[in-house]
Amino acid sequence: MNLSETEENYLKALYYICTDGDAAASTNAISARLETSAASVSDMIKRLADKDLVIYEKYKGAFLSKKGKTIAVGLVRKHRLWEFFLVDKLGFRWDQVHEVAEQLEHVKSPELILKLDQFLGFPKSDPHGDPIPDAAGNIQRLALRKLSSFSENDELILMGVSDSSVEFLQYLNQQGLNLGAKVKLGSKFPFDQSQELHLENKLKVVISLHVANSLLVKKVNS
Repeated sequence: MNLSETEENYLKALYYICTDGDAAASTNAISARLETSAASVSDMIKRLADKDLVIYEKYKGAFLSKKGKTIAVGLVRKHRLWEFFLVDKLGFRWDQVHEVAEQLEHVKSPELILKLDQFLGFPKSDPHGDPIPDAAGNIQRLALRKLSSFSENDELILMGVSDSSVEFLQYLNQQGLNLGAKVKLGSKFPFDQSQELHLENKLKVVISLHVANSLLVKKVNS
């Protein structure tokens, strides 16, 4: 099916909104995510419904049809593979790749994406720790927990982030907190729930509760 970039962006937005726990995506939620007007959203949802890509229920919202979800997962797969390529092969920082991958994800060639996946060694996750769907659309999700859920002296590996904004990723870079970094939890300060981290290079940093809630980790050797 030949879709415009705008149509594809709507499908991907619906995928993210609905997989975040909502049964259906409201017009306001879609409007906020895509930074467009509610009227534009309504028009596009009707267009996508006419193509059997979206199912709309009055007063409930919109969700992807089976065909729509297949396309959306394919877009997510391409986006995350391109992010991996940009970081691993071209030396981009993890805070630089999102906008470039947003453009590259609309490449139509299935053969190119298959060869890209093979060239990269079939990576399981992107530079932010998000799982990359395989060629069949299957997603292998890692059992990760927020850093804030662990206790003093626990030794952890940073595996992903739930906040992939440029500002947050740049902050993590400045603190030396990148994917794969090993940390040991130090004291937690009751006043504001900030957390002390000991890094492998013997540096010590203190992070806020927001940061601790946004870092996805697993225990060393688990």
